[in-house]
Amino acid sequence: LMDPRIRALELLGVALSACAWIFTLAAALRSAWLTLSTELLPTESYELGLWETCVVQDVQGALLCQRHGSPLALPRDIKLARVLVCAALCAGLLVLALAIPGLHAVNARADARAKKVLKMCGGALSVACAVLVLVPVSYVAHVAALRFFDESVPDVAPRWEFGDALFCGWTAGVLHLMAGAALLASCAFLQNRPGPGPRDRLQHRPRTEYV
Repeated sequence: LMDPRIRALELLGVALSACAWIFTLAAALRSAWLTLSTELLPTESYELGLWETCVVQDVQGALLCQRHGSPLALPRDIKLARVLVCAALCAGLLVLALAIPGLHAVNARADARAKKVLKMCGGALSVACAVLVLVPVSYVAHVAALRFFDESVPDVAPRWEFGDALFCGWTAGVLHLMAGAALLASCAFLQNRPGPGPRDRLQHRPRTEYV
């Protein structure tokens, strides 16, 4: 029988991977990677995302968005985030495509060695997804922090601040790491599982009757 801990780690890894993909998608689609508000227009704030720039009117509750024009005109950190986050979304789907068939609850009669390879590939790819998400999110936050504390910029000048999408990205990266750790740990438990001893093999040996 399969160790319940292995089954729990497998299901936990797949569930965390699915949640991480959803948070990555939310970070990619949300327009609030960076936010900006000014004292001249306290009722309006601006949001900068990967695909569009939005103006939020607090009084009317309206959200006016305009898609980015040429990608060449975008800041370098936003262009990098576009590429890496899209790559993380594609890799996250591949993680699920590898990990789900590797579950022992799915087609239990399949080759155990093949399932282990699928889970190991899914776990390693999940860790790579975490890197693909955490690098652009942290880089955008780092650039925003440098500009925020730039002493050469006058104090009255508005500055970009962290938006909700950055926190979605950080959450997605952590969940991807946890998912990869759970999948790889299930493979380690399976490898360290003690096999049948000589006495057990002797007991299960078919008996031969002689006449």
